[in-house]
Amino acid sequence: MERVYNFSAGPSMLPYEVLEQAGKEILNYNGSGMSVMEMSHRSKWFDDIIKEAEADIRELMHIPENYKVMFLQGGGSTQFAMIPLNLMTKGKCDLVNTGQWSKKAMQEAKKFGTVNVVASSEDKVFNYIPALDSSKFDPDADYFYITYNNTIYGTRYTTLPDTGNVPLVADLSSMIMSEEIDITKFGLAFAGAQKNIGPAGVTVVIMREDLLGKAKENCPTMLDYKIHADAGSLYNTPPCYSIYIAGLVFKWLKKMGGVAAMQKVNEEKAAILYDFLDNSMMFRGTVVPKDRSLMNVPFVTDDDELNAKFIKEATAAGFVNLKGHRTVGGMRASIYNAMPVEGVKALVEFMKKFETENK
Repeated sequence: MERVYNFSAGPSMLPYEVLEQAGKEILNYNGSGMSVMEMSHRSKWFDDIIKEAEADIRELMHIPENYKVMFLQGGGSTQFAMIPLNLMTKGKCDLVNTGQWSKKAMQEAKKFGTVNVVASSEDKVFNYIPALDSSKFDPDADYFYITYNNTIYGTRYTTLPDTGNVPLVADLSSMIMSEEIDITKFGLAFAGAQKNIGPAGVTVVIMREDLLGKAKENCPTMLDYKIHADAGSLYNTPPCYSIYIAGLVFKWLKKMGGVAAMQKVNEEKAAILYDFLDNSMMFRGTVVPKDRSLMNVPFVTDDDELNAKFIKEATAAGFVNLKGHRTVGGMRASIYNAMPVEGVKALVEFMKKFETENK
């Protein structure tokens, strides 16, 4: 069977050449006589893999030396608890509610302290990023939390809040390395791998060193960032194979010209799709234009039956996982780094054909 164009929001498509290389090395990695899935995480081979992956992500994201990079487990959802367990020393944080994932982070943080919701876009089904009034920021908050890109609703920040001395904490899961960002604007940033980095199983945490070592006394050992930072992500057996594939993705990104080059490609892909949606008589995007994501593009027709028909026919034509999240319905095309421009162009051609046939 031929490869399909996979528009899944995660786990999402991986670069073809990364999969090819992993396939070649699956039985015998680098002359070790073993698969990476079989080798000890204490071996010289794996030590090289994890150190190279860290060096490459540091280079790609311009991460300075006073930040620790950790490869952890538990997905982005575990970070919702780790963050307050490690950072909530005074017992309060600021948060902007822009969708389901910020909501889940808020619910988790409330177990450990007070959450001041600075702004929310829930009034319009999270289809925009709310304007922020800095007079509502708590200068005494332990941290200020945002979800940089909203996978489900297709919104993204184009301007970051100025939080002064309060550390800015961000969930970068669905946009990491899709566009240039200044990592030094954040005290802590994290990303589940299964959207733009690699397969599920590893979560990358980038954390400023001065924020380490503040975990609550009753914080479980495995949820203390300092434990993992001090052990170089090897306190216990890490998700070795996921880290290996992530490392291959980082190498592929470097070969593609790095994040700045990838950003240009991503802007081109997004423009192709949004331009079509803005001019279509049948399909329309659901997000306020200024807040549109480069990675996740939700769209609808005004007819649920037509939406269902489109998803069914698109799937049969090799455009898979276009069904919108169950909370919003409609369609969503996730066009992460690994999605080629040709995939987006082919989808638009299919949408044009569908529109003509279903007038």
